[in-house]
Amino acid sequence: MTAITTDQLSPMNLTHIDKNGAAAMVDVSSKPATTRLARAGALVQTTPEVLHLIAQALLKKGDVLATARIAGIMAAKKTSELIPLCHPLLLSKVSVDFQLLPEQGQIQIETSCLLSGSTGVEMEALTAASVAALTIYDMCKAVDKAMTISNIRLLEKTGGKSGHYCYQQQDND
Repeated sequence: MTAITTDQLSPMNLTHIDKNGAAAMVDVSSKPATTRLARAGALVQTTPEVLHLIAQALLKKGDVLATARIAGIMAAKKTSELIPLCHPLLLSKVSVDFQLLPEQGQIQIETSCLLSGSTGVEMEALTAASVAALTIYDMCKAVDKAMTISNIRLLEKTGGKSGHYCYQQQDND
């Protein structure tokens, strides 16, 4: 593996690194405000039996999906407090949705964050997906400690200088 040199850590390559290689918050003051959307996803793997308990709201801690939805929304709103170089953002909309796949024992999580501003909302969408998944784990760990959380990823982003990005699923995903 080749080491990365300071020359390669230019603002063109890594926007949160200054010319001296130090961590820095990006100056977005000159960027125009545009509508920006980011969608992210995560996967919780459990058992079909646990999925049945979730779907029927039979777990002692309560409605798992409603709680995970609220946790994801709250997490998106608090992202700048968790990720050191993220800008505090005035989010216009945050959504957290779940798809239950009972036969596979899976819960697919999809989050969406929207705003009009001068910086993107990818980290907010990713944080929402991560915290929603962690909340599901927390609420279900009494019945399945072997649950896994995986495949946290950006699904799509629009707006800003870099334009549109859409996740291309790989054969091994």
